Parts: sequence; C-alpha cells; structure tokens
Amino acid sequence: MDRVRIGAGQGFYGDTPDGAIDVALHGDVSYICFDALAELTMAILQKDRMRNPEGGYTRDLPHFMRRLLPAARERGIRLITNAGGMNPHGAAAAVRAVARELGMPDLAVAAVSGDDLNSDIDDLRAGGVELRNSDTGTPFDDIRSRTVFAVAYLGAQPIVDALRQGADVVVTGRVADASLFVAPLVHELGWSFDDWDRLAAGVVLGHLMECSGQATGGNFSGDWQSIPDLDRIGYPVCEVRSDGTAMLTKPPGSGGRVSVDTVRQQLLYEVLDPRRYMNPDVVADFTTVQLRDAGDDVVEVSGVRGMARPETLKVICGYLDGWMGTATIGYSWPDAAAKARAAATLIDKLAARAGLEPLEQRIEIIGVDSLHGGAAPEVAQPNEVVLRVAARFATEDEAARFPRITMPLALNGPPFIGGGASPGGPRALLGVWPSAVERSLVESRVVVTVTRAGEH
Repeated sequence: MDRVRIGAGQGFYGDTPDGAIDVALHGDVSYICFDALAELTMAILQKDRMRNPEGGYTRDLPHFMRRLLPAARERGIRLITNAGGMNPHGAAAAVRAVARELGMPDLAVAAVSGDDLNSDIDDLRAGGVELRNSDTGTPFDDIRSRTVFAVAYLGAQPIVDALRQGADVVVTGRVADASLFVAPLVHELGWSFDDWDRLAAGVVLGHLMECSGQATGGNFSGDWQSIPDLDRIGYPVCEVRSDGTAMLTKPPGSGGRVSVDTVRQQLLYEVLDPRRYMNPDVVADFTTVQLRDAGDDVVEVSGVRGMARPETLKVICGYLDGWMGTATIGYSWPDAAAKARAAATLIDKLAARAGLEPLEQRIEIIGVDSLHGGAAPEVAQPNEVVLRVAARFATEDEAARFPRITMPLALNGPPFIGGGASPGGPRALLGVWPSAVERSLVESRVVVTVTRAGEH
C-alpha cells in the first residue's frame, strides 16, 4: 500500500463521539484513533479504580463504541484507543460486551498491557532504577509511601502487533498520544522502527490530530470569530503517503477550518523543545516541518526529520497529596474586586482562628485575575466577580472544615451576592511525579491479548 487515510476520533476524556461518527461516515478512512488520556486523566481513572477495582478506564468508552461500531464494522474501519487507562483488560471486556449487544460476536478486540509498573516499583528500584523526579531531581523516597500508581508511556509497537494479529479494536493503557496514530502508518505502509524520518512524520501527524478539533479551528487564537460552524466542527482526517508526506483535511461539509494557521497553532501546542520533541518511537525535529495550503481545508505536511528514539521511557507516578477544600463567594458592583480582596483577608484570619493551616492556598478573583494572575491589568469597575479560595490540607477533616469557616461572611463581611463550598465536599488530591526508566525494562513486560467478543 502506498498511502492510508486515518482519522481522529477523540481529544480527551469527555469529548463528544459526534466528530468520530462524522469521520467514520464521511472521512473515507481505514482507521480512527482516539486519544483519551492526559496526566490528570490518569489520576482521575486511578481514583475510579481505588473505588472500584473493575474500573479505571474511561467510562464513556462503551458509549463511544455503541455509537461507532455499526458504522466502523460496515466500512471496515479499525479503531485504536488508549481509553483503557489504568485497566485496559477491563476496557477491552467492556468493548466486547458492547459488540455482543450489537450482534458482533466475531469482533476481535485487543488489550495492550504492561505499562502499569505499580506492583513492580520496589523490584525496579532494587535493580537500580532510581525514579527521581525528572523536573526537580528529588529522590523517589519522598513519595514512595504515598504512591498509588505508576505508568510508563508505551510507543506504537504493541499496537502494530495487535493489528498484525487481526484486531478490529485495539484498547491500550498509557500509550503516548501520537503513537496511537503512528501504529497504523507503520502497519499499512511498511515503515521500519528505525526509519527515523518517516516515524517523525508520523509523530508530527499524530500530534496534529490527537486533540480532535483543535487542529481544525477549535480553540483557535487567530480570527476565531470567522471559524464556521464550531457546533459541528470536523475532526482531522489525514491521507499519508509511504514517504511520510501527507494531506491533512476534515470530513466534507463539516464545520471548522483547516489552514496553515490552524494547523501550525496545534503544531506548537504542548511543545517544550521543538528541535527535540520526545516520543517513545522517535525524536522529531518540529523545526523541519513544512506546511502548505493545498486547497480548501487541505494542508500539506512534509519535510519532517527525526532522530533515534530515546533509550528511556517516560514514567508518570501518582501519589496522595492531601485534600482540597474550596470556598466561593460572589460580589457585585460597586467595588466588586475590592470586596473580594477584603474577604480573602478575612478568610485567612478566620482560618487561623479555627486552627486551620493550609499546606498550600490559591486565591483568585474570577473576572479579574484567575487566568492571568499578577500579570492581569487593572480593571476599573467590573460588574461582578467571584472570589475562589482553594486550600490544600493534610487531612480530609480539615478540608471539610475550611469552607464552613467562611459562612459568617454572608452577613458579617463585605456586601455579597451568594456563595458556599464547592459541590461534592473535600477532594482527595493526587500529585504527579514525572520520571524515566530504561525502555527494555518496560517493553519486556508488554503483552498483547486479542479476544473475539463471542469468547468468554
């Protein structure tokens, strides 16, 4: 095969399946890839698994499959998703259950596991793996007793293995976002795993597609007012040639826009060093990317260069990091911001009197400085603001008590318009610890299991 068309189906946990359905029905694709994970998502899914050992995957996965499998099956489209999160086998079982409901007992579903390192942390450390914090150099001992999960970022290889085994749906845990898209390119176009330029091209294309509508005009910081029909924005579709050059577009008739401007904004999204964009499969040089408007809603992507893949894999550990209590109070004109600042000072005094000492606290005046912080310009007289005070405590009890001490301000503070504690009460907080581990220690553990829906 000298080219293949792949589509994007999801940019985050909670995304709509409508974009993926549009890609399936009108994108003329052979694959749809779904990126459901982020560091925060892994923490959310771990909380789910702590409450229910059978959970730990994205709860919208069955909904996506019910909506998509009929169209995908009819058109021969294969689906690849990292929605397995902390429990890819449980997620694959959920997909098989949906397939049985839909009368598809022969649907082959692959589960890719081995990224979860939690049960082997002590063995890895005994073997010399330090797991120091990549950002600070802090020893792992600082959080070991509080660690609740540890996952490594896998590359495309196990997905390629699943596709070679005939999987119609591939469900993984923490596979790197762009690698989801690299896998069908390697499988269909015959790329080798040391062809650095082609792999880098695949990573660039995966990076452009992983955030669903963000490359097709969503979240656009340019002339966003002129982007048409954002209510039905088209998700990216890409036709990739065997040499790595590609045409990026979207389903015909869908909303949004594909242009050099929208695409290059996504290209720079979440990029630390554009000359060395690290991925488990390759190190891509984003400064070599060439973008060209090649027609209405079509951008050609070419010229990508790459370097040998890293010898280590990124690892993310999650650890218990206290409890958050939050209080919100609204204030109206006149002097809305001044009232909020005065209330924040009163809250500090009330907390101290109650013996509450936050480990960390964030004060923001929504409508004035919640997004830009100290860089926010002075606002003369906003019509209304909301004071939000979020505090981190060592215990759940302290976090629960914190918003209660602000209640007297309803009558005893500056004139206000309403407020209270955040819904749901105190929240358990998980910290994120970035590190790295030698890739061979992880890849030797990876297992690909393909099971048909009719098998039990």
